[in-house]
Amino acid sequence: MSYIDQERPLKIVGGGPKKVLYTLKTIHRIGLLDSAKALKSRNACKACGLGMGGQHGGMTNELDEFPSVCNKSIQAQSTDIQPPIPEAIFDHELKDFKELSAHELEHLGRLNTPLYKPSGSDKYQVVSWDAALDLAAKRFTKAAPERSFFYSSGRSSNEAGFVLQLLARLYGTNNVNNCSYYCHQATGVGLGNSIGTGTATVTLEDLQHTDLVFVIGANPASNHPRFIHQLKNCRDRGGKVIVINPAKEPGLVRFAVPKSPRSMVRGGTWIASTFVQPNIGSDLAVLNGIAKALLESGRECGAFIEKHTQGFEQYVEQITALQWQDIVATCGLTRSDMESMANDLANSKCAIFAWGMGITHHLNGVDNVEAIANLALLSGMLGKPGAGLLPLRGHSNVQGIGSIGVKPVLADDVLRAMQDTFSVSLPAGRGMDTLACLNAAHASQMDVALLMGGNLFSATPDRDFARKALDAIGCKIYLTTTLNEGHVNGIESSEAIVLPVTARDEEPQSTTQESMFNYVRLSDGGIRRLDNVRSEVAILAELGQRILTRAPFDFSAFKEHQCVREAIAACIPGMEQLAEIDTTKQEFSVGGRIKHTPVFSTESGRATFLFRHRAQSQRKDLPYTLASIRSEGQFNSIIYEESDSYRGAESRWSVLLSRHDCKTLKLKRGDRVTVRSARGEMVGLAVVPFDLPAGNLLAYYPEANVLIDTEHDPRSKTPAFKSVPVSVEPA
Repeated sequence: MSYIDQERPLKIVGGGPKKVLYTLKTIHRIGLLDSAKALKSRNACKACGLGMGGQHGGMTNELDEFPSVCNKSIQAQSTDIQPPIPEAIFDHELKDFKELSAHELEHLGRLNTPLYKPSGSDKYQVVSWDAALDLAAKRFTKAAPERSFFYSSGRSSNEAGFVLQLLARLYGTNNVNNCSYYCHQATGVGLGNSIGTGTATVTLEDLQHTDLVFVIGANPASNHPRFIHQLKNCRDRGGKVIVINPAKEPGLVRFAVPKSPRSMVRGGTWIASTFVQPNIGSDLAVLNGIAKALLESGRECGAFIEKHTQGFEQYVEQITALQWQDIVATCGLTRSDMESMANDLANSKCAIFAWGMGITHHLNGVDNVEAIANLALLSGMLGKPGAGLLPLRGHSNVQGIGSIGVKPVLADDVLRAMQDTFSVSLPAGRGMDTLACLNAAHASQMDVALLMGGNLFSATPDRDFARKALDAIGCKIYLTTTLNEGHVNGIESSEAIVLPVTARDEEPQSTTQESMFNYVRLSDGGIRRLDNVRSEVAILAELGQRILTRAPFDFSAFKEHQCVREAIAACIPGMEQLAEIDTTKQEFSVGGRIKHTPVFSTESGRATFLFRHRAQSQRKDLPYTLASIRSEGQFNSIIYEESDSYRGAESRWSVLLSRHDCKTLKLKRGDRVTVRSARGEMVGLAVVPFDLPAGNLLAYYPEANVLIDTEHDPRSKTPAFKSVPVSVEPA
């Protein structure tokens, strides 16, 4: 176990003066007045799902803490506060756009006019709104509903998401999906199996009362910077933070918290009290090892287990059957490592388990999540304040998009409510998830798709597969604020319609979003930057009016956001307060999810111990294991900076290797190597020595998608972005 040496100086820490200066530089670039207006407005943050903004104020979180703003917030604003792309740009052919990097495409400016690329053409052309909407409606009208799909990113509003999925189902398809199938779908499935609900069981306030936080397979220093402040607070109270991550991320060791003058002056706050580095993809062995140590010491919470769980006896048998030598050989940690973590858990009064896509991006992602839930049950860390489960969600409204029905299978009660509310019969059966829709497209079984936000091309594993699959769809309709790689790839021989939309703080009517803490916020919108953009809700309502000519009601009524919210309140359990939020301005927690008492949303009312074991295998010709990662200078597939200041990588075309492997392969910083997988290769990657276990390496997403296959977790359908067998050799 690596206990953090608080006397040993670090060359790199997270946060700090450099990030403050970067933020100031970004604000200067986009304009001080525009930045201040955006940040102070009562709109939910556009970055991660941690929860900031809304009616509490733009730089205030759900606990009324001010200022709650971070580098990610500024970055998210930076691409929205841009001038429009000059129309002359679209005189260029697609090949010219393809030569631009993801960063360059995003920073061409804001899209301010609808675009159309005919099939067989190599250029976009500027078109009117009526022409674009008429053509989009015509393509849906001609297609069979089963040969279509609808997709949403997590930055759209609850209102837009609800209208999107209702439009799709009234049109006749359940092929409705969202970006969570590439991130936290394993969390939803795993927690649903264990405790009956698929989201966090804790509030932001619970983090103020915990004395132990596990951070597993996540790098919040880069992806959720404001969460680091909560970890700092835990340490300041004398609590512990246990980080389980193959990479020794500098920002999780020490972080100079901009909100804390003392932290800044001292050169950073020590975040992790314990940092362990298992092999990539061995999380299940680590979690089961902690459970085994807890059971062997007899320090499980027997009273909680007896009163509030089921399946314990079988679980104990399965854990007991695991052999320590196998656990240790798989994960690379020692038995004492896991016993020490079990001891910390047993000594804790209130522990919170937080995790990211390092847990879900594997072929056994659901197994991993269930194993985390098992630890919470075993230690009695559910059903009381200050303790519980916290998946660290990425997009600011990815959880809300799922809550209001943007998914291929609706719960029975939601389906009935929708049919009763609108006096309609909606299609029965299971729709296709995100990857399944692309597989169908690759097999020439999709004719039209509507993609609201995001960048499905760059987000999908195996870039060649993604390009061919998307191009095989006859017509794609994109709703977006800026151009990205997904608007110039996968449209080589097919049609594409690109519709410019308002950013969240530009919405002409208020919208709502849901944080990772199940907290629904109201965003005022109201900022006017461009003259020819429209809200996603208005666009979808217009399309519905054109497509659903036989609908039993006027679909265009959904142009009014209050009408949409009343429909959500009538159809989605826990969202009843949405009906009056326009007048009350009262933000709220979705009902039935926070577990401050040990009552679970299962048929029996008890939580369930679940156990699965998956043996790992390694190909001799691919002896290393690669995980794709995000840099501090990006958010999902949006690239804000080409370098990674926290890890010391000067370019995204880099591979992070352990110092042991660098020595074995006789490589030094800056040397060039080729990394190959069964799917593809990356040539000429710059070597960056990094603190990793031998045999493990990292490369940046989405560039590394060329190495990643479409093989996926059978239960969540999530691709294995973070456990890819590869080889490494000098370029």
